[in-house]
Amino acid sequence: HWTLLSVSLLNSLLSTACSVGLALAIALTIRSRGMRLVMGCNSSALPADARAAIVTNDCPFNTTRIYDTALALWFPSMVLAAAEAVLSGRCCLVALILQGIGPCARSSIREQV
Repeated sequence: HWTLLSVSLLNSLLSTACSVGLALAIALTIRSRGMRLVMGCNSSALPADARAAIVTNDCPFNTTRIYDTALALWFPSMVLAAAEAVLSGRCCLVALILQGIGPCARSSIREQV
């Protein structure tokens, strides 16, 4: 039970941090219209919008779809990380119930679990 409690608490904290980090990355990317994604390209020929960026010799990757692809991957990842944090929190609550710790120490709830 203690292992369940410690692992679920750690996973809940890491999932929450991941979810917040992804939300911050999404916000910064949308705010800069994708230019933060192409900062590694040292070309002054890049347009102000990353969606209209073309492949240049100064950029080590194809910039044509990086904005849409990053957002298409980050949104579901953020949702899944948030769901994982919630489920880990519930596992932590179950571990507390099984240990009889805190407000979850009532025996009727413990017997139901």
